[in-house]
Amino acid sequence: MNVPIIQSCCQPVLSEPLDGGEAIELAAAFKVLADPVRLLLLSLIANASAGEMCACDLVTPTGRSQPTVSHHLSILTDAGLLRREQRGKWVYFRVDPERIAVLRDALAPPSAGVVRNP
Repeated sequence: MNVPIIQSCCQPVLSEPLDGGEAIELAAAFKVLADPVRLLLLSLIANASAGEMCACDLVTPTGRSQPTVSHHLSILTDAGLLRREQRGKWVYFRVDPERIAVLRDALAPPSAGVVRNP
């Protein structure tokens, strides 16, 4: 799977129309999160008390096999949503807050004071 790296690209969707390239880039980024296992993994890692999780600890909560979890972690990492750190034979993951902010900001409501007609 060819995964795009999620970068700052676009104005908020709700404040002005996207151009075609921005729409393609954002759609690809959201497609990475459109899988329930990847969304669950991102949520588990983002909410880990230590701010990171070992890949070995993500198999049980997802109910998926280790190869499946590794596949989804690779997609999230390739997209830039997770940072990966090898420590001996273990791999730890943490959320990249700047990349998550790109997606969050793309869906931000219009600025205060802007009135839109329904």
